Amino acid sequence: MSTFGTYIKVTTAGESHAKGIVAIIDGIPPQISLTEKDIQTQLTRRRPGQSSITTSRDEKDAVQILCGTENGYTLGTPIALLVPNRNIRPLDYKKTNSIPRPGHADYTYQIKYGIRASSGGGRSSARETIARVATGTIVEKWLSERFGIEIVCWVSSGGDIRMPHGRARWTRDEVDSLGTLTALDPASGADYFCEGIFYKSDGTVTNSVDSKWFTDDIIHVRCPDTPTAVKIAHTVKQVKGECDSMGGTVTCVCKNVPTGMGEPCFDKMEALLAHAMLSIPATKGFEIGSGFAGTRLRGSEHNDLFVHKEDGFLKTDTNHAGGTLGGITSGQDIVFRVAVKPVSTIGKAQETLDFEGNATVLEAKGRHDPYVLPRLIPIVESMTALVLGDMAMCQLARSAAILENM
Repeated sequence: MSTFGTYIKVTTAGESHAKGIVAIIDGIPPQISLTEKDIQTQLTRRRPGQSSITTSRDEKDAVQILCGTENGYTLGTPIALLVPNRNIRPLDYKKTNSIPRPGHADYTYQIKYGIRASSGGGRSSARETIARVATGTIVEKWLSERFGIEIVCWVSSGGDIRMPHGRARWTRDEVDSLGTLTALDPASGADYFCEGIFYKSDGTVTNSVDSKWFTDDIIHVRCPDTPTAVKIAHTVKQVKGECDSMGGTVTCVCKNVPTGMGEPCFDKMEALLAHAMLSIPATKGFEIGSGFAGTRLRGSEHNDLFVHKEDGFLKTDTNHAGGTLGGITSGQDIVFRVAVKPVSTIGKAQETLDFEGNATVLEAKGRHDPYVLPRLIPIVESMTALVLGDMAMCQLARSAAILENM
């Protein structure tokens, strides 16, 4: 279905090559300051055409608030949003009308509905996630102002290249600055530049070079460990040159989440987060806290021991549980990771079948991401905000219903 949430409810519409993407969000409290500018920052982080390692589709993704606000403040009524599609090229998908793309939803949409959008994947395209980002950003603004909640996501791996273990918290500014590279002319003896430091393609630091070797290629990797970001960017360029794609993982941390959010047994916090994350296109896995690695520990190693009390709440020094106990937030950071598969639509020739079952070779045309993870970051952050916002509303209602003398 195209509606998400209970107390804060989001409904989205629109296909990849339709006139635009539409979202309606109901349940946002009144008197919150809100303009298009508040939403646009995250949409810009998500938009296509950011650099040479993303799709070349050039969309500005400028959001319009159609209703639900007045004089820059929310009214408490449903907010309707529109992001027009400008740079559509449906003819790029002429060949896939008769050939389902391997790994894509062309086949299952056709079987389920007996019809499908003829270009761009329709609703199965990541273009649909514009609506998630636009609405999630509104909820995130309320969570920040009401509770001080911070949601930060970053790329933690690309293919078999992984960030080293260590620092567990980053700011959104650090994710963007430390994970943004300037490509250099290889003749300079260096390959990338970031934050005053020059790097070779293997992530090692090298001597500085003259500014004449700088190019206009600004690459947003959104991995805050710059040497790792360099290695990922270089590998993605190689993969793109081979008309192929690659996947990876992202890590998300939610700070200052109040204790007590989450609704056992079926709406546990991690269950709703998993639902939200696995609804994002191309996601294939979710783990919270220690995740699968925690299965190799014994209980005595994995248990987060309560070691002190702060502001009336018990605290732990470790966080193997990832911020929840029994599906209810514990006051620790919520920490989870999402696995993202390689993008299905690739230009590399693949032997497959057409819809009639005839053998054929598909070399997909169009403008597609060889590596989608840098653009996934604001999507994960926004879907997280939608879950936390819904559970916060639920907990506020529950708290208001509890008699003071109980």
